Amino acid sequence: MSFFNILDILGAVAFALSGALLAIRKRFDPFGVFIIAFATSVGGGTLRDILIDRHPVFWMNNMNYVYAILIGVIIAILFRKKLKYLSKSLFLFDTIGLGLYTIVGTEIGITANFHPIICVALGTMSASFGGVIRDILCNKIPIIFKKEIYATASIIGGIAFLILSHYKIDSNISYITTSLIVIFIRLIAVRFKLQLPTIYASH
Repeated sequence: MSFFNILDILGAVAFALSGALLAIRKRFDPFGVFIIAFATSVGGGTLRDILIDRHPVFWMNNMNYVYAILIGVIIAILFRKKLKYLSKSLFLFDTIGLGLYTIVGTEIGITANFHPIICVALGTMSASFGGVIRDILCNKIPIIFKKEIYATASIIGGIAFLILSHYKIDSNISYITTSLIVIFIRLIAVRFKLQLPTIYASH
């Protein structure tokens, strides 16, 4: 298994944990917890694959994703009481997933020879839209639609990955650097309450 595949699976686990923790906070039953974890983990990638006509959808011919999601769900359920600050744990795993899946989506776009803008869009979609589906299913306004710097971090990470790839930087270094950039931007934005301006119409 390549380093890229390892990052992909780690991203699946991180997002599964993120989805499972939110479902636990919402007091869902075990099946509901699994469904939310599954949608969070593979929702963005599924939409990406459908849009670029990539068949079969990535997780359908690789059971490692299903196993990864199951592991994430089991960890979340077993250690829910030890994860005393669920909101902090949810944020942490969601941020890690955001960083890792940005790489995955952008790399798929590059491999398919798409325009750089499309590559960044695919990376952002892979990283962000699972969280959108999770939040909608849990009756929350998705983070991506609020003032928080979320998708923006993924976009910047995708651009950084494209630049590193263009200059033929070692792929493993590119993967680590890009994921750290996304995670760092997200952490800094939340730590210092950095937000995008809102758009509204005056009455």
